[in-house]
Amino acid sequence: TQGGGDGGDGGGAGRALPPHSPSGAVLQTVEMHTGGEPLRIIPRLEAAEQAAAAGLSLLSLRREVAARQDHVRRALMHEPRGHAGMYGAVVVRGGAAADGAHLAVLFLHCAGYSAMCGHAVMALGRFALDYGLVPAPTRPETAVRLRCPCGPVTAFVPWDGHRSGNPVRFHSVPAFAAATDLAIDVPGHGKVVVDIGYGGTFYAFLNAEQLGLDVCSSKTKDLVSAASAVTEAVKKQFKLHHPESEDLAFLYGTILTDGKDAFSEEPTTNICVFADEQVDRSPTGSGVTARIALQYHKGLIQLDQPRTFRSSTTGSLFTGKAVKATKFGNYNAVIVEVSGEAFYTGTATFTVEEEDPLKHGFSFK
Repeated sequence: TQGGGDGGDGGGAGRALPPHSPSGAVLQTVEMHTGGEPLRIIPRLEAAEQAAAAGLSLLSLRREVAARQDHVRRALMHEPRGHAGMYGAVVVRGGAAADGAHLAVLFLHCAGYSAMCGHAVMALGRFALDYGLVPAPTRPETAVRLRCPCGPVTAFVPWDGHRSGNPVRFHSVPAFAAATDLAIDVPGHGKVVVDIGYGGTFYAFLNAEQLGLDVCSSKTKDLVSAASAVTEAVKKQFKLHHPESEDLAFLYGTILTDGKDAFSEEPTTNICVFADEQVDRSPTGSGVTARIALQYHKGLIQLDQPRTFRSSTTGSLFTGKAVKATKFGNYNAVIVEVSGEAFYTGTATFTVEEEDPLKHGFSFK
């Protein structure tokens, strides 16, 4: 690179920086964010593509990568290359992206691997167009078909003939209310009433007031510890069921809201605490999907009635609406459309030096 910076004496001319061990990994990424929530995209991971070519399903591939390539996730999500709020996506082409999809994707975060991620889908929609993964994009909007661990998802991305734009919207896998008005005993908080919704992954929802908090003004650390206590209590006291795969029957996190679930033109604010106390900077795409499904189930909104959702951490906005009623197993479900804005922040080349004792990252609270 020009201006590579060796003080101008020419001693380092032509040297590829940064240096790395011959056996150490070099990882190229594309950096984006949607509503403030980061997305570190790994455009190719050879080991994942080889496993996919062997015919593994995406859920099986998720297990395989977790078992054999987890050092990649740790190196890119954890410090010093990442941070406690980092999020990532491995793009998988070839075998796993069959069945009419343009790409398959595995979602990464600081504690492991998710089944669905709406903010990532919106960013990946733009990425797929700009990096040529969709053979013949159309104006003014192109449908980008993704295979996610939870199932097929379609993003609709503005395209001007040269580059992608915003806003990006996507249609979810079928979303449903798994439980409503569920009484849960939360240590330190007593009895609370939660709803559990599925939007590609499961979340517990409740008004932060039940925990003596205000989602707009309370300290984030207080919201995080309360939401985490709810997540742990729900996991112990309620058994989740997924119509297609027990691999997907896990509670991903808790979303605290301002309680404004009835239809309104005004935004409703929430904060999503997922995985191991990770805080979403965006309003949460899969969370908005699940929340819309719950509001529709309760008769608070109708089909094609849009709601606006605000993140309490950054103030960023997503919109969501139920666009079609459907069945999913025994559940009455809806297809939800979520819309938001995704932006590029850069590209990166990460190296791993074999002798580095912290080469695969570290995390602490």
